Amino acid sequence: MTQKIEPQPGILDIAPYQGGASKVAGVSDVVKLSSNENPYGPGDAAIKAYRDASHNLHRYPSTDHAELRAAIAEVHGLEADRIICGVGSDEILTLLAQAYAGPGDEVLFTEHGFGLYKINAQAVGAIPVEVAERERITDVEALIGAMTERTRLVFIANPNNPTGTMIGANEVARLADSLPPKALLVLDGAYAEYVEGHDGGAGLIDSRENVVMTRTFSKIYGLGGLRIGWGYGPAHVIDVLNRIRGPFNLSSGALAAATAAVRDRDHVQKSRRENTRLRAWLAEALAELGVPSDSSCGNFLLARFASEEEAIACDLYLKSQGLIVRPVGSYKLPHCLRITIGDESSCRRIAHAVGQFKGGAR
Repeated sequence: MTQKIEPQPGILDIAPYQGGASKVAGVSDVVKLSSNENPYGPGDAAIKAYRDASHNLHRYPSTDHAELRAAIAEVHGLEADRIICGVGSDEILTLLAQAYAGPGDEVLFTEHGFGLYKINAQAVGAIPVEVAERERITDVEALIGAMTERTRLVFIANPNNPTGTMIGANEVARLADSLPPKALLVLDGAYAEYVEGHDGGAGLIDSRENVVMTRTFSKIYGLGGLRIGWGYGPAHVIDVLNRIRGPFNLSSGALAAATAAVRDRDHVQKSRRENTRLRAWLAEALAELGVPSDSSCGNFLLARFASEEEAIACDLYLKSQGLIVRPVGSYKLPHCLRITIGDESSCRRIAHAVGQFKGGAR
């Protein structure tokens, strides 16, 4: 008797996620601007904490992440008991889908939103519902119009990746107030720290029972290699997520580094300040070359070209110069390239190379 072993419905429909490239064949000295990483890396305090943790690698890590949650709560003015930590914010997004969506349920996200939202919906057998944006900006009215009694999760990134655009607190509140009774609004704040004074939706969460936010240490804190993130939400949601997360999901080194990093406000402020300065400079330099971008609130620009063919050609030319950026055709933006804001040298190299490409194309 032949048995046919099959995965759950929806899983084979998932296109595997592709991260930003880091190598170019035949080029040894490359600048990676494809994954929105902090070009300055982690701060000294985080590096020291990680090294110190190496002396206790034979010990299991904390299961309740109490020290890290206390540090996050202290810095951001939150309740530690309503914070959950995960393997990047990705794990928390996945746990939310596992806990609150299933076959027949609907999961909403915007047309240029992070690819993991759709993957998570498909993985639990839910129906992914893609909602149109308005000129690459989250359209709250369209999201409200797409909601039904089957809606369980609404994912928005604010600022959004890969567009860099964001909507204001009043619009986010309007979206939260329009949710069906059984739905949660999930605010993905991976780039929240790049916006001065932005709380990622924490104030909204404190006054509602249907909003959750996620954050990460992979971007401004420079700890992408350690895979650590956190979420904040109503007590009833955090309780549910803690019941299904792995008990030892975070390593001792990751916990120690993140605890030090969240308290290192000088490194965060320096990284944000330099990103803001160089983002404005690069946006203007590219615009002068005929390559516009929307006003970005993240650590990247979405450079728009005249056509998909021009974007592909420019990407190939940049690679030949050792510059790796991110084509975003998979995000339905085939005529665009997402360019991480690197250090000053990297930004100047990008502007120079695009200028050479545009000059050669004429």
